[in-house]
Order: sequence, then structure tokens, then C-alpha cells
Amino acid sequence: MGAARGLDEGLIGTSAEQEPFKELFGLKEDGPLTEKERADRLSNITSMVQMGSILGAIIAFAVVDKIGRLWATRVLCLLWIGGIAIFLGAANTGSLGMVYAGRFIAGVGIGQTTVVAPTYLAETAPRFIRGLCVCAFSGSVYIGIMLAYFASWGSHIHISPDTELQWVIPNLMHIYFAVIIGTLSIFAIESPRWLVKVGKHEKAAANLSKIRNLPVEHWYVQSELLDINDQLNREREATLGSGWIGPIKELILLPSNRYRLMLSVMSQVLGQWSGANSITIYAPQYFEMMGTTGQNEKLFATAIFGVVKFVSSMICALFLIDLVGRKRALMSGITLQLIAMLYMAIFLVIVTDAGDESATMTSSEKSAALGAIVMIYVSGFGWAMGWNSIQYLINSEIYPLRLRAIGGSFAMTFHFVNQYGNSKAVPEMFISMTHGGTMWFFSVVTLMGLAWVWFCLPELAGKSLESIDRVFEMPWYLIGRQGKHLTENMGGAVENFGVDKEKMEAVEDVREVQQRA
Repeated sequence: MGAARGLDEGLIGTSAEQEPFKELFGLKEDGPLTEKERADRLSNITSMVQMGSILGAIIAFAVVDKIGRLWATRVLCLLWIGGIAIFLGAANTGSLGMVYAGRFIAGVGIGQTTVVAPTYLAETAPRFIRGLCVCAFSGSVYIGIMLAYFASWGSHIHISPDTELQWVIPNLMHIYFAVIIGTLSIFAIESPRWLVKVGKHEKAAANLSKIRNLPVEHWYVQSELLDINDQLNREREATLGSGWIGPIKELILLPSNRYRLMLSVMSQVLGQWSGANSITIYAPQYFEMMGTTGQNEKLFATAIFGVVKFVSSMICALFLIDLVGRKRALMSGITLQLIAMLYMAIFLVIVTDAGDESATMTSSEKSAALGAIVMIYVSGFGWAMGWNSIQYLINSEIYPLRLRAIGGSFAMTFHFVNQYGNSKAVPEMFISMTHGGTMWFFSVVTLMGLAWVWFCLPELAGKSLESIDRVFEMPWYLIGRQGKHLTENMGGAVENFGVDKEKMEAVEDVREVQQRA
């Protein structure tokens, strides 16, 4: 499902570089619009999915808790398909209204993927590979980006610029992916944690047994069910009689949940305004800024950028996030991103005309420009290793079961608000702040993010979802620096029990006591 976002981020920026698209929607430099008007129209087109995604993320918590994780997936796929169909219909009419409306509706569906998928993965994955599974979602964003970049490059080479098919055919990938995801959801298994929450305990046990590939009677399955029920019962007792407003009050009024909320909000603000995501959306323009000339060359460099981000996200998911920990991987990624942003900022301040094809650069400036192009790839590696992986993972695992859907929905709403603001602002920032000034801004935000992660973000690798509550019960000033260390061996049954006979019998004793009660 992560490919939903990736496809749009990769396709819209490259589609806007295709001549038929620019001519149809008035984006050509020799057209009637001024430079500022073109920047404003481009930002409106690219950011409309983010606007729809804000609404999608807001309603996702209600949908995913009301009808379940799998039916929510099917509904979002229908919205995604319908919106893209309207958008592509504009190829026949040239209607900007159809572009805006179609991309907004598609965004409502795409926005829900960022709540539904991480929630489902976090709830069904074993705790030791939970990070890998959720990062597989963030990695699939780059499958979408990579395929989108190569599709646009291929269509530029093989399809005539005299036809709208040059940008329509690549955008059909949206529909292909939505149909595949919707079809595969029929064969998926509903989240046992959601089934427990709605009172379907027998079905929950059966589904957990299938997911873990263990008998229902196995001690591991029973201990995990015990943890889920225990956490849900404690949450219900704490909020008895509060109705639908209860989770919202709980999220805002309890200090431990306010800290969780702070992590969600700040990870989105600092991640989105670090600049890396704007490079993904406006990649061809960034390569042009750094001295890449020629439409084919820009699209090819952009396609390779997609490969770099995909490979780096897979490296992070498979080898880093659960082995070295979330925090260390994030700080390493942000550090790489900071180095890249600083280099590009310095380069653009010194070489102000690198993107001008009529300008002549010295040999040293050409070497520096090559270094700046390399730094685009380095920033992509750092982003995939750092912010992109963590912003989904922490929001899917830090909240208790009762608040997981609404917490994730709030986080992703804030994500898309900031992504919309960023994608809308960047074209005009390039004009008002200059290219170099914009990159300096991103560098400062990236540095602030590094300091925030070091002090505020707790390490949660290897902890069960139910035991993470212990971390947030600590004083706020200890959570980020010592949270994991001070809560070792304070988890639930799954975290504390091993596989030996004595511990298996202990779980059985707990079950017998519960049954008698």
C-alpha cells in the first residue's frame, strides 16, 4: 500500500515535466502565465493529493476501527481508482477542475493507506520483526517512486510528445496497483487485535494462530492473547462510560499520551521540512538546479534516484531498524541528510547559474556540480534510512490499542498537512528565497531534527506493543534518553516468557486462573 504514495510522488513531478502536460495545463515557459503564476499552478496540481490525504487520514481512524483493517483497505482502493479516473479524464478536456477534483478524491484514498497499513502491520507482526514489517511499508513507497520515475522516463523516450498518452500511460499504474491491492485484501487475515476489540475472541484466536503458524493452544499464542485482552481491559476500565469522546480526551489529557502526541507531531514537522521529500516530488527540477541539462538526462537521473531510495529503504528494513535500533538508524540517516543539504546549500550560493543551459561553468564548478548531484542521492539514502522509515513505525507502535487508530490518524493528518504545505511552498520558496536560501532553510531544520531525536525519541526495538506503555509512564525527561534501559523486563507475558517448560507452565497457570474467574 505504500506504493500508493510513492506512485503519486514519482509520477506527478515527472508528468509535469512532459511537454504535452505542460502545454495542456498552461505550464510552458513561453505561455501566458508569469513565473509566479506557473509556480502557483504547479504547486496546486502537485499538492492536491496531499489536500485529499489530509481528509483521508482524518477519517481513517473511524473507518479502520468501525469496519476493520481489511474492509478499510477495499474502500480506500475504490476512492483511489475513482479519483485517478477523473484526473486522467482531463486529458480529453484540458480541465484544471477535473485535475484538482480527481487528485483530491484519489488523495482521500491514498491518505488512508498511511493509517491502515502501518496499523495492520504493527498489530500482526511478531515484536522482533515489527520494525522490519512496518519499514517494508515505507520501503514500498520507493517501489512506487522507482516504477513511476522509470515509467515517465520510458514514456518520454518511446511515446510521441504530440499525444497526451505520454503522461496518461504512466499514470495508469495508479489503477493497476489499486486493483491488485484490493484483490489481495480478499485473501488477507483480519487483525486479531481489532477482532478482540470488537468482541470476536474466537475469531481473534483463530486468526492469530494462522498468522503465527502455531496451534491455538500453543503457549505463545495464548500469552499474546492474554496481553491483548489485559491491555484492552485496563483501557476500558480507565475510560468507562466516556463514549466516543473518551479516546480523544485520553489522547490530550493524559501526560503519557501527550508525550506520544508530541513524538507524532514533531516527527512529521521535522521530517517533512527537512527538504528530502520535496526533492522526491520535484526531483527533475532539483537535478536541473545542480547542473543536469536536457529533458532525457533529467528524467534518467531522476529514475536512478528512485533506485537509490528503494535500495536504501530495503537495507534499512532488513539490516538496520531492528538490529541497530530505531534511534541509531534515524540519527545516522539524519546525519547523512544534513551533510548532503549543507553541501547543496553552499554549492547553490556559490554557483548561482548551474541550472542555466546558456551559462558556462569552469572546470572546478563542473566538479562541484557533479558533487551536488551525488549529494541528491546521498540525501535520498539518508531520508530512506531515517525519517521515512521512522515516521510510520513510531506512530504505529507507540499508542495503546484503544488509541492506535486515532493516534495514527492524527499523526498522518499532520503528516499530510505538512507535506501539502511543503509541496505548495517549495516552488515559491525557490523564487523568493532563491535556491541556495531554500537549501539553507532545509539544513537548519535537519540539524534541529537531529537534536530532537537525540533527546526526545525513546528506543523501542524488541519491545512488545503492550509493554511500550511502561516507557511512557516514566518522567518525560527520562523517556528519550533512558526509557528502554529503565524498563527492561517490565513487559507483558510474551516479552517476559521464554520457551522453556517452566515458563510454558506458568502461562498455563495464568490461563487456568482466568478460566476459573
